[in-house]
Amino acid sequence: MLSILTTLQARGQVTAPELAEACEVSVRTIYRDIDALAASGVPVYADRGAEGGYRLLDGYRVRLNGLSQSEAEALFLAALPGPAAALGLDAAMLAAQNKMMAALPAHLRQDAGRMQERFHLDAPGWFGETEEPQHLRAIAGAALRGTLIKIRYQSWRSEKQRRVAPLGLVLKGGSWYLAGEVDGSVRTYRLARVLDCTVLDDRFDRPADFDLAAYWQAATLRLEAEMHPNVAIVRLSPFGVKLLDALSQPYVKARMQLEETADADGWRIARVPTGKTSWHAAAELLRLGPEAEVLEPADLREKIAELTQAMAARYRASSQAADPAARKAWRRRILPQPTKQS
Repeated sequence: MLSILTTLQARGQVTAPELAEACEVSVRTIYRDIDALAASGVPVYADRGAEGGYRLLDGYRVRLNGLSQSEAEALFLAALPGPAAALGLDAAMLAAQNKMMAALPAHLRQDAGRMQERFHLDAPGWFGETEEPQHLRAIAGAALRGTLIKIRYQSWRSEKQRRVAPLGLVLKGGSWYLAGEVDGSVRTYRLARVLDCTVLDDRFDRPADFDLAAYWQAATLRLEAEMHPNVAIVRLSPFGVKLLDALSQPYVKARMQLEETADADGWRIARVPTGKTSWHAAAELLRLGPEAEVLEPADLREKIAELTQAMAARYRASSQAADPAARKAWRRRILPQPTKQS
């Protein structure tokens, strides 16, 4: 009977054979259910004749789905084709959208359609590609069923074997990540680094207090803090302040401390979170070019001086080599020389 109501609401006037085909029942069952709907107070009417059929009273609407206009728009905006296709759910998502569209009142169908036409989500960052991990669907299926998996994983340091309880999947910047429990602790695995995966028959008990969104937020903050454990005191030009804001990660921008007052040249002092080593910190700050000067720590200042001097020497050498008279000398100094054959 709910199917009859949604069909009449979406299509207007429908014949009994059409309703029987849509609901996969007999025409006699349709007659019986229509009588039951009418007896319950639903204003359903029959128009006789060759062009007749059943219809609801003009203006009668029943919100079977309970959706408001904004809720319907949000659902259609959240139906992302890329991730659904990666999980093998693109056909199911399309079918669900069609069913939801049919169940919506006419004015909501129009608004939901506009959301699909005018909004699109491109998950990967600029100049990046969406990863398509080989074992994504198998791991997603295991997470839904609550069964263990055995994976061979390539970490930064070595290849490892792990027996994992898959608690959830996260799509971040075009890359898929697994939150999995191993030996009582939850860890994060990048699915693109899973070399082999075997789905086991053994089931696991999901921790009752595990919240995927909360875990991911905490793990992200922890990783960003681990990647930027140090602080550099940096002197910035007005343009350097803008460059730092444009090029820095959100974690760095949120924790950077910039002094309000400027010196006579308009330069300001900032405390900037930096990477673990002086090399990583120098690589981050060298993007600012001559618009920044590192004041502290001393080892970072020395590292930047070392790198910039090496760069200047290399570019001077290549400029000198452009002169025909100096090219041979430069090539002899830079390139390996052939050895004589005995």
